[in-house]
Amino acid sequence: MSRKTTVGSTSEARARLLETAIRIFYAEGIHSVGVDRIIEEAQVTRATLYRHFAGKEDLVLAYLEQADQGIRAQLSAAQEGIQTPGDKVRAVGRAIAEGIRSEGFRGCAFLNAAAEYPDATHPIHQAVLAHRQWFLDTVTNLLAQVGDEPAEAAGRHFVMLRDGAMAAGCLSDSGLITETFLEGIEGVLQARKAAQRAGA
Repeated sequence: MSRKTTVGSTSEARARLLETAIRIFYAEGIHSVGVDRIIEEAQVTRATLYRHFAGKEDLVLAYLEQADQGIRAQLSAAQEGIQTPGDKVRAVGRAIAEGIRSEGFRGCAFLNAAAEYPDATHPIHQAVLAHRQWFLDTVTNLLAQVGDEPAEAAGRHFVMLRDGAMAAGCLSDSGLITETFLEGIEGVLQARKAAQRAGA
């Protein structure tokens, strides 16, 4: 077997392990899923899993990293071709709403992980906080371009609206939840525009 083939097979096995972990962790929770289940469904050996991941915690961190990259790409794509700051904020909101309305939605992967790893010093909890700080910074920077007032409070408001929609979206009618969420974002935007007019 050539070195190239070996590398390809190794990469494929890692991808299969991660894809399996992503699917099961999100659908069923992290603590409820053991490595034996992941090994079985990914159709790899235990040695293969530990060749790529130091243990379950390492696999969970890789799962969250994939989720983080996916959300970054989603929000970036949502803003493509949009010129005005307010419409960029709306586009981000619509992208989040589409996720909540998607089949198999089970809340926010990061909020779910934080609930299972409440110790703020744990690496998994730290990964959750890092993602949330990026998200807060992203929406705050977008909102700072709408109006002249400092945008920190508006950014926190957006994140709270999003958190509430994520939690409620898998418990009740996702259509009504996302409609309320988008109305809330519009309210944040209008408040910033009103503050700008008042200060003019």
